[in-house]
Amino acid sequence: MRVVATIAALQAARRARGAGDTGFVPTMGALHEGHLALVRRARAENSRAWVSIFVNPAQFNDPGDLQRYPRPLEADLEILRAAGTDLVFLPHEQDVYPDGYRYRVAENDLSLKFCGARRPGHFDGVLTVVLKLLLLTRPQRAYFGEKDFQQLRLVDGMVRAFFLDTEIIPCAVMREPDGLAMSSRNRLLTREERARAPAFHRLLARSVAERQSTDAVAADLEQEGFTVEYIEDHDGRRLAAVRLGTVRLIDNVVGAAGRDSAPAPE
Repeated sequence: MRVVATIAALQAARRARGAGDTGFVPTMGALHEGHLALVRRARAENSRAWVSIFVNPAQFNDPGDLQRYPRPLEADLEILRAAGTDLVFLPHEQDVYPDGYRYRVAENDLSLKFCGARRPGHFDGVLTVVLKLLLLTRPQRAYFGEKDFQQLRLVDGMVRAFFLDTEIIPCAVMREPDGLAMSSRNRLLTREERARAPAFHRLLARSVAERQSTDAVAADLEQEGFTVEYIEDHDGRRLAAVRLGTVRLIDNVVGAAGRDSAPAPE
């Protein structure tokens, strides 16, 4: 596994990679089995699998959240090596944003809803860094988890809007045995919070199966100790974000009637 930290080194690796397809998985590190499922799929469907690790400051609207974000780099590299990753890109902030983030990508509809309504500028940061990483790595395919369904839809739309030669591959939500969606933020939960957290998915899934209103499931979650940010039906999914202590969790389940229907990413 090759590890590169500069754009010049990445570009040299790209020029030298030869024939065959590249599958790319952009991450912010603190890797878990959900990330590894993306890497394994990229490895299985392409000649090589490339991964980036970059904790992107542009997508954090809360400086404290950025500071708390876990960064177990050495453990991440060992995990990626064991998964058969061919190259890992570890860019520096000043290389990713040499202009100080003066130039950025913005979407003016879906990015302002749900998570975007409560995290101003978040998706500008996501789309900007993903565009930069796709242009730098030039993969044939890039892999994104469906847990961040709003992000997935926005990235797919951006790639289509700017005519990029990269196919965005959606990958199913990976869950712990108790149903909690895998997330790097889960490790920030206290023991008591971690024991309570699976109720998030359980109640969300039940609400769809039993055709409960969003208000009803919000009340159930509040009773279980969650602070609900939103529960919304969109494109055949029920999307939700909650807080448990200081940790923000998101999830979604298939089957809601939904509004603003549009085809899911292909």
